[in-house]
Amino acid sequence: MVTVVIADRLGKGQNVAKGVEAAGGRAVVVPGMGADMRLGDVMQQEDAQIGISFCGSGGAGALTASTKYGYPERHGMRSIDEGVTAINDGKTVLGFGFMDQEELGKRITEAYINKYGDQ
Repeated sequence: MVTVVIADRLGKGQNVAKGVEAAGGRAVVVPGMGADMRLGDVMQQEDAQIGISFCGSGGAGALTASTKYGYPERHGMRSIDEGVTAINDGKTVLGFGFMDQEELGKRITEAYINKYGDQ
């Protein structure tokens, strides 16, 4: 089963988690303010395949996870289609502006499963 860690600067992400689960994945929402800065750490703890970070700039948590752990990342995204393209390009850590949307979690998880299978 694909594990997706969701880390939002404002402690949100529950809607994205619903989409991940609807697509057959396991969602882990990092709790608390500033959660995006702990994305890489939680991905390591959970042995996750995908990390999704949300903040105003759409980059801080994704860049931190990439720098600390070497995850391939893309940041500054503002649309679901950009995230799907990033997965198809081999990125596993995605940085978005604030977009706590069920469709985002569902489509990102589906894109990963279509590319790599349901690991």
